[in-house]
Amino acid sequence: MAVPWAIVVLWIAVIALAAPFAGKLGDAQRDNIVDYLPASADSTQVARIEQALPGGESTELVVVYHRDGGLTAADRTHAQQQVDTITGAHRFDGGPPEGIPSKDGATLMYPLSTTGPGTDNDARTALVDDVRSRLAADPAEGLGVELGGPGALQTDMEKVFETIDGTLMIATVLVVAVLLILTYRSPFLWLVPLTVVGVAAVASQALVYGLVQGFDLTVTSQSAAIMTVLVFGAGTDYALLLVARYREELRRVERPYDAMLAALRGCGPAVLASSGTVAAGLLCLLVADLNSASGLGPVGAVGVVCALAAMLTLLPAVLVLLGRRVFWPLVPAYGSEVSQRRSLFAAMGSSAGRRPTAVLVSGVLLLGALALGAFNLPGNLAQEDTFTRQPESVSAMTQLSAAYPDRSTQPVTVIAPAGTAEEALAEARRTEGVAAAHAGRSGDGWTEITVFAKDAPETPGETATIKALRANLDGAHVGGPSAQQLDLADTNARDQKVVIPLVLVAVLLILVVLLRSLVAPLMLTAAVVAVWGAVMGLGGLVFEPVFGFEGLDPSIPLLSFVFLVALGVDYGIFLMHRMREEALSGAEPAAAALTALRTTGGVIASAGIVLAATFTVLMNLPLVPLFQMGFLVAVGVLLDTFLVRTYLVTSASLLLGRRVWWPGPLSRRAPAPVVTAPREPVARP
Repeated sequence: MAVPWAIVVLWIAVIALAAPFAGKLGDAQRDNIVDYLPASADSTQVARIEQALPGGESTELVVVYHRDGGLTAADRTHAQQQVDTITGAHRFDGGPPEGIPSKDGATLMYPLSTTGPGTDNDARTALVDDVRSRLAADPAEGLGVELGGPGALQTDMEKVFETIDGTLMIATVLVVAVLLILTYRSPFLWLVPLTVVGVAAVASQALVYGLVQGFDLTVTSQSAAIMTVLVFGAGTDYALLLVARYREELRRVERPYDAMLAALRGCGPAVLASSGTVAAGLLCLLVADLNSASGLGPVGAVGVVCALAAMLTLLPAVLVLLGRRVFWPLVPAYGSEVSQRRSLFAAMGSSAGRRPTAVLVSGVLLLGALALGAFNLPGNLAQEDTFTRQPESVSAMTQLSAAYPDRSTQPVTVIAPAGTAEEALAEARRTEGVAAAHAGRSGDGWTEITVFAKDAPETPGETATIKALRANLDGAHVGGPSAQQLDLADTNARDQKVVIPLVLVAVLLILVVLLRSLVAPLMLTAAVVAVWGAVMGLGGLVFEPVFGFEGLDPSIPLLSFVFLVALGVDYGIFLMHRMREEALSGAEPAAAALTALRTTGGVIASAGIVLAATFTVLMNLPLVPLFQMGFLVAVGVLLDTFLVRTYLVTSASLLLGRRVWWPGPLSRRAPAPVVTAPREPVARP
């Protein structure tokens, strides 16, 4: 028993060292716009150069006044006085601001720009909060006033990010705890995997913080949130598989230590391969050009590896030290038999076994029909549609779009070489679709030019203007909020073409090594790709018609593919690895498939429900991209667990017979039956 104690002591030392650094990860998270942009995009170069200009990155604000029925002369006087007070308290660029009235006379906007806060999030937040407090301190009856613009939008988004970590952690722990209690029906057992996965979460946070300090890894609030979900979801899955196998071995092995060794030998390869597929799939994101996606790869992989390490070392050690009593009141007694009552998964397997062809064809047609919904997916998500609960900045932008339909209310930023700035300014003014342009700051060999398009932000007309500016201005970079959204969409399309094939190859190679076959890995890979297509189609059916989302975040197709393929194939690994064990023991193909489903179906179902529930937690966060991610992965995992693994993979395996193991030795002949003595209770020496 010395080994389990040594492992526990080692982990205690690890957590004692890691905890202080884990707490610093929140401070190391970066949510500047550059951290979410494509590394090589034109708009990213603009944002980086702006940071080097005098005053740093500019903060663009718009004060919006509105009265239904039209503004009065008193309203305009009041608005000007308020804006003068604000500009007197803070240094804004340009001369005294002048209000721009809408054509209907009901709205008045004051664009404000400052380079004071730069990229300092705290300074920007303080500026926005102060401006809003001054606007609210002196209201005029019936006159609406809101603060919008890119700077206010970024501040509102950062405030949302600040609430994510704590809310997500609490919700995830509660969800996992409830599901473990329902699964184990024990007042004590659920605490063990939950505590161990918490240890893994702390270790992963500390390790990611170390990577940030050592390699300047980009960690956003979004990637940190997804890592938390991955650690709890994947870690709990591995715990469910190990505990189920350990309980099985305790019935035939007297000593818990020996039973745990047998359980690790039995399910260890499947757990290793499972975590390997997830980590490999995530690491494929390193080749993505999108900064937030490439940063998510190693962050997520670290979380999965920490969960694996804890579940294969600390969890077994704690379970062995606690002995059989941890399973109370359903203690697996030595020499006892498992209840022979017919299980749900045995019934499912039997139904698939009676008509495997009909089951397989029906399932494929269902997935194909769902996939057709992808044609109904909404277009790219606009910035103002990012929130599930509309903040003030978005409300202001909505008001501006309605009041000024014939002009842009947010600038396009052009960064031109200082030596050719005058020519670039003249060319920008001549460009079709440009309403106005003027030169701004200069420094470090660059000059900033602010351009206003004639069309509203993120409309086809403004997009055409941005593309025309990029085509006409040699040596210059074109950025700003709308250009950033355009670059995000283009880069995500490029990343999909590069990352998706890499993920498929990585997952396929791991499956080939584990299963010693080509047919089984191809079958499992095709199944998870079909699930991804089906859930994307389901998203097209519900995102806009049901949830009212105006668009789909451009990163969602790629990220959902990586998660669904890497995580979804886990359950195929659990099932096929057990099927291979049964085949090696001499079972006929049909018997091996149905036995594998009967013995692993329950734990796979529990694992699928837990993983889906942890991703469902993302749907409670007030950001549309995280909601969409949580929905797609949760539904995909459930679809994979209860349809694909249970029916389609089982029925396909029954139809293929030994061919499922081609070209391995299991495909050519039945192995010699293994002596059944090991399945009898093993007495303590």
